[in-house]
Amino acid sequence: MNPKIVIRNETHDDVCAISEVTVAAFKTLEISNHTEQFIIEALRAAKALTVSLVAEMDGRVIGHVAFSPVTISDGTLNWYGLGPVSVLPAYQRQGIGKALIKEGLSRLKDMNAQGCCLVGHADYYRKFGFKNMSGLVHEGVPQEVFFALSFDGHTPQGAVAFHEGFKADGQPEGSVDALQRA
Repeated sequence: MNPKIVIRNETHDDVCAISEVTVAAFKTLEISNHTEQFIIEALRAAKALTVSLVAEMDGRVIGHVAFSPVTISDGTLNWYGLGPVSVLPAYQRQGIGKALIKEGLSRLKDMNAQGCCLVGHADYYRKFGFKNMSGLVHEGVPQEVFFALSFDGHTPQGAVAFHEGFKADGQPEGSVDALQRA
């Protein structure tokens, strides 16, 4: 990773840049519903961005990662969801996303979090120690793309629910479109 890149907490001044980075990062991904920027906004509005970090180079935000609380049906507490993570396309595959994730996981551990989970690509997230854990599921998501990382050796058993902000799609609640989808 470029030594000129700084990983830091997001500030109010970063909000627009984070949205722009997120839109650009997911724009060409076929697996995306292109709602990631709305998810981050909803998590921020709900004060559910437990850890929100940016990667900055030469005063410009070029990457972002979010961590928010999850609930687990067995009652296990202090678990978090990773995502979305975004890096501007021109800066991808240079270790920036990896640095954001590592720093975010480190900060979760410093907060005495018990673990973290995500929906993502196996080849990428296994590098960080994430794995498919039998007995821990995210309903409606294939097990092969749902990963967890326990920080304390305890593996919860049950269904994980990400924060309601993950349902954000940019449509105002109560709009005709939102009501038709309901």
